[in-house]
Amino acid sequence: MKMGSLLFLICCLLLARAASLADFKGDEAAIYLDLYHVDGSNSSLGNKSPEPFAHVLARDENRIKAFRYRITGAKASKPSIILNQSIDILGPESVIIPVNSGLSVGSGNYYVKIGLGMPAKFYTMLLDTGSSLSWLQCQPCVIYCHAQVDPLYNPSTSRTYKSLPCSTSQCSSLKEATLNDPMCEFRTGKCVYTASYGDSSYSIGYLIQDSLSLSPSKTLPSFLYGCGQDNEGLFGRAAGIVGLARQSLSMISQLSSKYGNAFSYCLPTETSTASGFLSLGRASLAASAFRFTPMITESREKSLYFLRLGAISLAGKPLAVTATQYRVPTIIDSGTVISRLPSSVYAALKQAFVKIMSRKYAKAPGYSILDTCFKGSLKTMSVPRMRLVFQGGADLALTPANILIDVGKGTTCLAFASGSGDNEIAVIGNHQQKTFKVAYDVTNARIGFAAGGCQ
Repeated sequence: MKMGSLLFLICCLLLARAASLADFKGDEAAIYLDLYHVDGSNSSLGNKSPEPFAHVLARDENRIKAFRYRITGAKASKPSIILNQSIDILGPESVIIPVNSGLSVGSGNYYVKIGLGMPAKFYTMLLDTGSSLSWLQCQPCVIYCHAQVDPLYNPSTSRTYKSLPCSTSQCSSLKEATLNDPMCEFRTGKCVYTASYGDSSYSIGYLIQDSLSLSPSKTLPSFLYGCGQDNEGLFGRAAGIVGLARQSLSMISQLSSKYGNAFSYCLPTETSTASGFLSLGRASLAASAFRFTPMITESREKSLYFLRLGAISLAGKPLAVTATQYRVPTIIDSGTVISRLPSSVYAALKQAFVKIMSRKYAKAPGYSILDTCFKGSLKTMSVPRMRLVFQGGADLALTPANILIDVGKGTTCLAFASGSGDNEIAVIGNHQQKTFKVAYDVTNARIGFAAGGCQ
């Protein structure tokens, strides 16, 4: 009798386990890629002299302006000259091709390595949840390619490479993916993309198809991406960008039929000697105890990831603001560094934070967009607990390293800024996401958080 009860219990447990995994079943396991900060101690991008932090914050502000333009139509600085609809990249006048006025949001702070072509060669690519089209610099680099750590991709050496004509539906989808109209090279009929960014960086080249390799056994034979022939701006020494936004040309969307429309990551700190990770596929959701909040769809910009911030507590007490004061379009983004809050919410946070911190530490002058600064360093300061609480109860219980940021010798600042302006938006930036596992379940429209570091 006891043996029969035990067998029955085991069968029930197995059935329950199978049911719990039902959402993640499929023919493929999750794909794990190492993820690095561009200025990290283990970065292969060779940034021995990291960019001055004031420059990082200036680029951060340009990224916010680009988001605001995309969501609200508010004015933002844009490249000033319009690119003709019919062009000739290979022609003698190609060197003066300007960039269109469409705005994407700029490059990111983290990178992975992916393989392209057959046989596969691996390239260092910036990760960006705010971009859809993936692209990398390509030979023959007719106009300009910046210096990169990897050899340039040569499509002629890949037996699976294929250029796409202007008449294809994939070419037409570039408008939604890049915010710029697709163009046609009149000599060859090849489809030409323009990816332009809020910091005035851009890439222009051909839309192509080739094999994508994420591991020796994880491949996508017909991956669509850009083969950049003119790539100028602030991309560092990376080969290009991997787009993970909610749009059909993004890498995660192209992988979704085989692996599922979901991914997760853990962003490492700059000082960490270990990497973070990017995990692709529905199975990536089963690896941690995520707490989820709804993924909101914003009708004016459907490709970005929105959520709803419901409350912030400091030292165990909620900020003295109403629920309605949190209700502005709120993006979670891998490429923004400093989180932006609605102006009234930020004012309340600043007041409460200064009240606590000024008891022990002298105030310091503001630094760029950061206006709540103190004399001291993150390592030596005692910092009150802070929680960001999202709709449905998911939260980020921030560590001191998520709350403060050192901006110079002897000065550290609150790593939040006001999203002030006539068309307010809020952004959960990567500084607050560091060392948390963050999941994007696109199929079920939810975003999850799990603590515990990047193990």
